[in-house]
Amino acid sequence: MPGTNLTREEASERASVVSTQTYDVQLDLTHDTAAPDGPGRFGSVTTLRFTSTPGASTFVDLVDGDVSEITLNGETVDLSAYADSRIALTGLAESNELVVRATLPYSHSGEGLHRFVDPVDGRVYLYTQFEVPDARRVFATFEQPDLKATFVFHVTAPSHWAVVSNSPTPEPVPAGDAPDGQPSSTWHFAETKTMSTYITALVAGEYVSVTDSYQGSYDEIPLAIFCRQSVVAHLDADDIFTVTKQGFAFFEGAFEMGYPFGKYDQLFVPEYNMGAMENAGAVTFRDEMIFRSRQTVAAYESRANTILHEMAHMWFGDLVTMKWWDDLWLNESFAEFAASHASTHATQYTEAWTSFTNARKNWAYRQDQLPSTHPIAADNYDLHAVEANFDGITYAKGASALKQLVAWVGEKDFFAGLRAYFGKHAFGNTQLSDLLVELEAASGRELGDWAAEWLQTSGVNTLRASFEADASGAFTAFSVEQSAIEAYPTLRRHRIAIGLYNRVDGKLVRTDRVETDIRGASTSIDELVGKVQPDLILLNDDDLTYAKIRLDERSFATLTESIATFEESLPRALSWGSAWDMTRDAELSGADFVTLVLAGVGSETDLTAVGSLLRQGNSAVNLYTAPDQRPALAERWEAGLNQLVDAAQPGSDHQLALVRALASASSQPQRLRSILAGDLEGLTLDADLRWTIVTALARIGDADEAEIAAELERDNTISGQEHASAARAIRPTTEAKEAAWQTAAVDPSTPNETRRSTALAFQVSGQADVLEPFVDRYLDMAGTIIDDMGVWIGQVALVYLFPLANPSQQTLDKVDAWLASTSANPAAKRYVSEGRDDLARALRAQAAS
Repeated sequence: MPGTNLTREEASERASVVSTQTYDVQLDLTHDTAAPDGPGRFGSVTTLRFTSTPGASTFVDLVDGDVSEITLNGETVDLSAYADSRIALTGLAESNELVVRATLPYSHSGEGLHRFVDPVDGRVYLYTQFEVPDARRVFATFEQPDLKATFVFHVTAPSHWAVVSNSPTPEPVPAGDAPDGQPSSTWHFAETKTMSTYITALVAGEYVSVTDSYQGSYDEIPLAIFCRQSVVAHLDADDIFTVTKQGFAFFEGAFEMGYPFGKYDQLFVPEYNMGAMENAGAVTFRDEMIFRSRQTVAAYESRANTILHEMAHMWFGDLVTMKWWDDLWLNESFAEFAASHASTHATQYTEAWTSFTNARKNWAYRQDQLPSTHPIAADNYDLHAVEANFDGITYAKGASALKQLVAWVGEKDFFAGLRAYFGKHAFGNTQLSDLLVELEAASGRELGDWAAEWLQTSGVNTLRASFEADASGAFTAFSVEQSAIEAYPTLRRHRIAIGLYNRVDGKLVRTDRVETDIRGASTSIDELVGKVQPDLILLNDDDLTYAKIRLDERSFATLTESIATFEESLPRALSWGSAWDMTRDAELSGADFVTLVLAGVGSETDLTAVGSLLRQGNSAVNLYTAPDQRPALAERWEAGLNQLVDAAQPGSDHQLALVRALASASSQPQRLRSILAGDLEGLTLDADLRWTIVTALARIGDADEAEIAAELERDNTISGQEHASAARAIRPTTEAKEAAWQTAAVDPSTPNETRRSTALAFQVSGQADVLEPFVDRYLDMAGTIIDDMGVWIGQVALVYLFPLANPSQQTLDKVDAWLASTSANPAAKRYVSEGRDDLARALRAQAAS
């Protein structure tokens, strides 16, 4: 399949005849600065040196290039060789030099070389985002991970800019005046280490930086943080550097290998699609992680986790890279696991696994129950499949499986195997089997069957306790029953702990624990025979495995009465997760879940859980409760939140989280206006919280365009513009929805983060009437948007604009008819089918409530 897609077979065929040596890339970022409407394109000259089977043919990737010259081994290649995003190469020699001269467009979708002008001060900021296949939007490439090379970048830009790449930033050389008359310079970067195209990087613009260094056991590592000038006042560099140094100390010690890429820059960039990206030595982050407003500790813990996630990639992903994207999970699952593990052992966030259970793991459970579920080691047969599989399975289920693997082989042997793996394959490419070989050698465990069960199958198992007790309450028999859904019947082996919890002095305390292996449909637990039935039995205590758990009747009764009294946070997280699973599976009513949340969220110590539970409570009201019962439950939910807000300690994280939740649920403008006026003791009304309240008022029709415009005038930043677009979209009027639809689904020039903010605010429970016309509009759009506007824009529109605010059988029937008849892009069908599953699940829960 030609064009911007690339199949696994094409990549394999190309790698069989080509071996890359080095790229020399010249980029002119002053090329179009004098254009009347601002810069639209930049200059790119690629010199690619590679070896090949003599006489072979292949192709080089380049997207949206205006190509002026192609030469191969000194001979001019006709420009007709460039077609459909590929440059055809024929008659290759053993040693080859390809030169491609082109101009390419700046991106406003976060792919390739993204250009941003800060509305605060007009300053210009550029950055690259290349994962999965977008280096080819900046220079001509063999765009696949196993054709590694070294890279030399030469960047011409305005002289006052900062310019950063994978190698240390050199002193710039004056290059004369740019077309706009401003002086320019060229930065000649040193040759990089061997790496894949997707982890090369360029960040350039009027960034400001803060520097430091880390003296490790192997070498001194220069550190730097970069951000926009308009947000530097909010940069808490000390906290970021502290986590960074803690991460290096942990990973260099655990891997017994020094950091492989010299310097370590962390660059916070605007309008970023992802959380972060592991470019070697030049990690990019979305700059919302520089917090301009008050945040709960959960935000700081999440940022630390992201910092450690990207750092883990320096070894697992950058130093040793998957051969093809089938093993994408090897990158992301490991980094996900390593970040929580390092947080727990090296930072102040010692309960990081609790936060993982409360947020990331629930993401995996949902994803794994969708029709689009796939094995952790997915069959990524082409790039389109890869782009769709950056999901909860690749990240959180994979990390859960690795946590289970650590329990299976032992932590000491697990890390011994990793050290051997890094040593053997440094700067190379691997497959899953290469990792398993080293783990088997270190642990003595045969892992082929484990990999088949855990990595090559789909679906989540459910574990339940089954037992009998005598008159004294002692168990006479105890077993763990395992089930699977019919479509994915694999019953896996699990290493689990079983916790027995009792009320002791007003606390719910673990009084006994058994760790054991689970196999098949039923496993007898002889160690528990003779023990007295506790107040609560918790399967998968310590969260060692990946499985849904169910509580017996007595345990659930204890939970509803005493969830706030757990002595530890992780068992409480597992219990919250079980209750939410039961609600989504129509085994627990939305009303009962709301009761549970209102009873426990005010004293929950994990702020990640607080945020998750408040969002889930809102969903329990709006999605999982029958329409005739919904108004009364919504009133009870809002009243409960009001009470919790009033009871929260002034200025506390709980107060902030609860006010945010109240804003999402409130139907009373007087209460919201009071908060906005500053009447709540201890609450800091900064820019983001003001927008939260103004947006809540807009949702209920109490904030008009004039008020939104006035708020934007107070906060005319890019964040303010994105918030304003969301506030306009959330209003319950036909005119507001039509304008938002154009912004989110029609206009290709909408900046990526503005599009996302608008789409997120479009579907609102309680606005079914005004949203009814957009059910058909959505299905009409779904057939073409990915082909017309690309995967990123298409994904945002298809996921967030799905008509979930019209949860009726009629909507479900329309979606089913579309899915049955469409010939749309497979990725589009995937996203629509996922929305369809959420809708069907909501209808089942409503029917059972």
